[in-house]
Amino acid sequence: MDNTTLLMQLDHGSQQFKPNTTVAAVIYAEDKFLLVEEKEKGKTVYNQPAGHLEADENLISACSRELYEETGLALTPDYCSGIYYFHRPELNLYFLRFCFVKTLNKIQTCTPHDNEIIACHWFTYEQIIERKQQLRSPMVLQCIDDFLSEQKIPLSLLSSNLQ
Repeated sequence: MDNTTLLMQLDHGSQQFKPNTTVAAVIYAEDKFLLVEEKEKGKTVYNQPAGHLEADENLISACSRELYEETGLALTPDYCSGIYYFHRPELNLYFLRFCFVKTLNKIQTCTPHDNEIIACHWFTYEQIIERKQQLRSPMVLQCIDDFLSEQKIPLSLLSSNLQ
């Protein structure tokens, strides 16, 4: 590759808008949802197991990795329930979130491997609504509502040339 081509690619890439790409997982068992408790800016918040897509990682692998890091559960999602574009004006950050779903037959014990996770909790929908002000973002409840409305995007539609 010559220098002109390289400079054109660098210029093009530097001018593109790049939102933070994240994955999240709605984990459901026995009429309860798995949420992780964590600290954000000194406040306790609840979120789905979630995190950022890493380089050289596909979306499904990122979801499985985040699930394992934050809950200790080695799971592969069943399907994607939604794709969300979200702006947090207080941080001036934009997120492109892919939410995945895993339905389990029974509640499983979790052991977080991520030091930022305080605990894992299995909550009913009503218990989550009671904690609405403590949800990390409105996307937490939106992802759950979309799961309940049975939105399903097959994993086969999420193509990647990465393993």
